[in-house]
Amino acid sequence: MKPLQALIFDVDGTLADTERDGHRIAFNAAFAEAGLNWHWDVALYGELLAVTGGKERMFHYARLHAPALLARPEFDNLVRKLHTLKTQHYVHLVQAGKLPLRPGVARLIYEARAAGIRLAIATTTSPENVAALLRASLSPESESWFEVIGAGDIVPAKKPAPDIYDWVLARLGLPVEACLAFEDSENGLKASRAAGIPTLVTENDYTRGHDFTGALAVLSDLAKTTFADVQQIFNKSLSSR
Repeated sequence: MKPLQALIFDVDGTLADTERDGHRIAFNAAFAEAGLNWHWDVALYGELLAVTGGKERMFHYARLHAPALLARPEFDNLVRKLHTLKTQHYVHLVQAGKLPLRPGVARLIYEARAAGIRLAIATTTSPENVAALLRASLSPESESWFEVIGAGDIVPAKKPAPDIYDWVLARLGLPVEACLAFEDSENGLKASRAAGIPTLVTENDYTRGHDFTGALAVLSDLAKTTFADVQQIFNKSLSSR
């Protein structure tokens, strides 16, 4: 049996509840700034989360609700502009302290670092978003705590494809059985499991009710979960293989 050597975290919905009151708000601000009459309410955004990636989400919405706009030759450029604006608004929200880490996340990261466990991130959100959240929520130098940060468009296929996890694993140089992933959604779990990584899920309001078959454990949050608890969950999974 290989000991646990690395924790690999998703970001949106896992490290922090960033979707409803972060990315959604930022998207709407970007739409308004660009003079676009789109508005994504809480329920609609929950539906759109079935599509992974912000730019991909805008293309999907346009196919359903604005096909004439989608057909314009300049639509690709518009999406890139909107995504840039959205990232700026999101970073401002994070820097203003509007998006704290989920319960127990900071403590788990501190305890894992103290135990000599390597840390990594595997997410579809942009590197700018990741950096802003880590700096505002953990420490100004906390980006350096994560040995590998896989984010944004560095791989061709977004979750549920395993590409981002494969990319992170290759750079960690570790076997999958020495790693533990943290996810919050069905698509995220599909991605981590397709890469072969044991996965612990912390569900949230948007993902409660997703199919989490294959997860080592499904928790509401990490408020009462220490690193020792995580190790125990991981070790039990090893003994059952």
